[in-house]
Amino acid sequence: MNETETLRITIEGDGTIEQKSDSSMLESLEAHGIEVHYHCREGFCGACRTKLLSGKVTYLTDPLAFIDDDEILPCCCKADQDVCIKLL
Repeated sequence: MNETETLRITIEGDGTIEQKSDSSMLESLEAHGIEVHYHCREGFCGACRTKLLSGKVTYLTDPLAFIDDDEILPCCCKADQDVCIKLL
């Protein structure tokens, strides 16, 4: 993703928002009024664990919390392409 690219994040049952390249997925969700449960904002606690239904993400920092293969931590990642997620 280049510096000016905007990608779509589709939230199952909640619509679609845009993510700018300079913010984490959690920051983008919050900016659009989507409430996500979180604690640390750094990938330590796993409270923001979310299902990744389609697409790919890049981690800004390596998460320390355990996540399944089909889960992401939006606090420390951003989309590489349009994604579809399910909030848990």
